[in-house]
Amino acid sequence: MKYVIGIDLGTSAVKVLLVDQKGSVCQEVSKSYPLIHKQSGYSEQDPSEWVEKTAEALTELVKNFDGDVTAIEGISFSGQMHGLVLLDENHKVLRNAILWNDTRTTKQCKDIYETAGEKRLLEITKNPALEGFTLPKILWVKEHERDIFEKASVFLLPKDYLRFAMTGAIHSEYSDAAGTLLLNVSKKAWSDELCQLFGIDIRLCPPLVASHEFVGTITSAFAKRTGLSETTKVFAGGADNACGAIGSGILSQGKTLCSIGTSGVILSYEESGDRDFQGKVHYFNHGEENAYYTMGVTLSAGYSLSWFKDVFAANEDYVSLLDGVERVPAGSNGLMFTPYLVGERTPHADSVIRGSFIGMDASHTKKDFVRAVLEGITFSLHESIHIFRENGKKIDTIVSIGGGAKNEAWLQMQADIFDAKIVKLANEQGPSIGAAMLAAVGTGWFASLKECADVFVKEAKTIEPVKENVEKYRELFMVYQLVYRSTQELNEKLQSFRN
Repeated sequence: MKYVIGIDLGTSAVKVLLVDQKGSVCQEVSKSYPLIHKQSGYSEQDPSEWVEKTAEALTELVKNFDGDVTAIEGISFSGQMHGLVLLDENHKVLRNAILWNDTRTTKQCKDIYETAGEKRLLEITKNPALEGFTLPKILWVKEHERDIFEKASVFLLPKDYLRFAMTGAIHSEYSDAAGTLLLNVSKKAWSDELCQLFGIDIRLCPPLVASHEFVGTITSAFAKRTGLSETTKVFAGGADNACGAIGSGILSQGKTLCSIGTSGVILSYEESGDRDFQGKVHYFNHGEENAYYTMGVTLSAGYSLSWFKDVFAANEDYVSLLDGVERVPAGSNGLMFTPYLVGERTPHADSVIRGSFIGMDASHTKKDFVRAVLEGITFSLHESIHIFRENGKKIDTIVSIGGGAKNEAWLQMQADIFDAKIVKLANEQGPSIGAAMLAAVGTGWFASLKECADVFVKEAKTIEPVKENVEKYRELFMVYQLVYRSTQELNEKLQSFRN
């Protein structure tokens, strides 16, 4: 039997999977690392931690592997998007990585619009200027750490730095580069125009390759450190959401993904880069060659549920907390929740808005509140589906993964609110299995990712919408959409009172 490894470099931990040719996960190892919060709004990590913890995970995996390590033929990657790693001319790290959830760059986002113009930025990058993206971070360093900016010879995204540490080769790939605000998404090339506008030498941008592309073998030093063979081939990999899409079989027109973790994502496959969503949703290059995906984000999806549990039901587990929500009618007996606990992303890029419970009365029980939280999260995700449909996309089947796929009542809720068939996977592993699939295609096991998905991605069940509930939720969704507009000004006035 032959094997590949998928490495998912997340925000809090690295997850490593060993997968065989049948798509079976033979081993899973995870190692965590800390975040660095120097002050409010700052979120950084030491890139050496990524390398150290990945090496530890791989060493443990190899130690527990019974076969010949040369049978592990390939490695590929998934990684947290947008993070900035700056290297000097000797390829040494110049400062801590600034992460996707760092919000210090509001001024730089405004500067980007003033310099490039919102319309032109969308034409080139297909995305709005948000604090999470990479270009605002580069401009922040340029403004506040000029000596570091002038020493920088290349920037890398997190998983690209990890791959460099393992191979010695400098690359980025299209799906991750699309989240920088420096890539011409349709042309799949760094934008000379944007680099010139912002005084960035285009040589700061790394060479671009496709996600499945072979970029080298692991170095002898890394092989010695982990026990892997020096012959192990390394492939470029993809952004976490792109790899999540691959690992869920979102590889053809009409396929859509609902992923509910701490945040929530609605991601839909696109065959071309020329559809115009007016910047209302993100538009990125897929890990599938010559394909794209559009994506909406709910910042507090699973986090809304964990917040409610921690504050109001700290002594309950999730099974107990959710038990019985299926007996609460659609609409939670007139109670509604908006999941804006840390602001919102799609369709409202608003860092000030906060969540609400609307319609509380003395008859409501804890189960009403729990169901309202689940419905509110799902309504927020439906905002993205609503945008897709308004722009002519047909969405009738949605693969659901993450926390939202672990509860039958929530799966039915998704089917009813989205008015679509929901598919639950038998072997859900998220971005890490997508990374393994890129390695499997790269090593030649399969001719395409679609062929690989036929083996690796298995459906467990489908859930159909209930017509009566669809009609109720259609009315309730219109009410949900009113809450943002009705509470926006109130939250602006309350902002100065927050800790």
